[in-house]
Amino acid sequence: MRKLSYRQSIKYIYSFSDYETTHKLHDSVSYDLRRVEELMGLLGNPHLKAKSVHIAGTKGKGSVAAMVSSVLTASGYKTGLYISPHLIDIRERFQIGGNMISEAEFTDIIDEIKSAVDAVNRLATYGLLTTFEIMTALCFVFFTRHNVDFRVVEVGLGGRLDATNVITPDICVITPVNLDHTDVLGDTIAKIAAEKAGIIKEGIPVVSAPQPDEAMRIIEDECLVHNSPLIKVGTDIIWQEACFNPEKLQLAIKGRLNDYRLSIPLVGCCQMENAATAVAALEVLIEKGFNISPLTISEGMTKIKWLGRFQVMGKHPLIVIDGAHNVLSARELKKSLLYYYVDYFPRAALQSEAKTILVFGASADKDVKGMIKELAPLFDEIIVTRSRHPRSMEISRLASEFENMGIEVKSAADVAKAIELAKRQALNKALICISGSLFIAGDAIAYLTVD
Repeated sequence: MRKLSYRQSIKYIYSFSDYETTHKLHDSVSYDLRRVEELMGLLGNPHLKAKSVHIAGTKGKGSVAAMVSSVLTASGYKTGLYISPHLIDIRERFQIGGNMISEAEFTDIIDEIKSAVDAVNRLATYGLLTTFEIMTALCFVFFTRHNVDFRVVEVGLGGRLDATNVITPDICVITPVNLDHTDVLGDTIAKIAAEKAGIIKEGIPVVSAPQPDEAMRIIEDECLVHNSPLIKVGTDIIWQEACFNPEKLQLAIKGRLNDYRLSIPLVGCCQMENAATAVAALEVLIEKGFNISPLTISEGMTKIKWLGRFQVMGKHPLIVIDGAHNVLSARELKKSLLYYYVDYFPRAALQSEAKTILVFGASADKDVKGMIKELAPLFDEIIVTRSRHPRSMEISRLASEFENMGIEVKSAADVAKAIELAKRQALNKALICISGSLFIAGDAIAYLTVD
């Protein structure tokens, strides 16, 4: 059989049903982990071959995954990281030691698993495999090929029926839960929390970030049912900022085992909570006998690479890129903007001469009204646009969402044009914030990096 090229392998993987791209996939009955387990069996059960950290949540799970992975690598463990979605390159999803899978190996693994995928889909005993399920198989084969010590695995959607939930991890982590993907996960925080808590396994320790009361009750109940110890961030582990620095996060964390002073090359108010959550997870691994020290935790935290999260990519004008894509993350973005750059905002500092511009695009399924309410009042001008992603909301519809709330906007056909329009509108002292989705953030980073 002729081998696929890299482009053909990407086309192949996206030829299957893909909720991430279309949001037209599946009622809950259509998700069935038995087909994923069937695929894993045909591939030699690569999901059983290494220690794992499993991370679910509505917000912050990618940041926590990046932190845990970086520390495990600094501690001398060969560590695989599986994340979603990617910002620019599909290979971002599959990393070992901070390095993406190569195009050649990506293609080679698709060639390797293709016959097993076809066999599962030919029988379709438990339904047809999806794009994300095949990507998950790719990640486990990749990690097994390289004999990793640890896998840090971010849930794709929900938790209970997510393809990643075929693993039995050494620790489960649940980051903040809120309303998102309500068409699949449920329309209340309690229902969504139940899906996220579906990753909890018998006797496996659980770390939870601070949660709404209704979410925490669900998590506590699941931990009781499964005899799983629960560590609560904000109660068992606390943090405080050591000093204000708009370039990097410096904070003190009081853990259950040690105290830590950390310097992290990320900013944003939510990253303090994420760092405390990561430390809580790492302390569980220390208790399990893994060779992780306060020194390697500090070292690993300084080396984190995580794009599109309150990322500064220009100073004149100041350009801040953030992948906030739901109401909760938009609220955190607002909090961070007012915390780090209060002098730019006339409504926060009445003497400001700065101009503030929001470049905004969103996915069609999101609570756009809720995000607008959080962000729009901060800005002098708003430019609406769309990413290249198929799920991106049409510009005319997005503009109408703003205009229906009495907010005037300008529009640009794509992110690059929106950035150039914003730059032309900017004064000597201006802040341009680019946000609304991870896909908008990815397009902005790609354009500004080339530019």
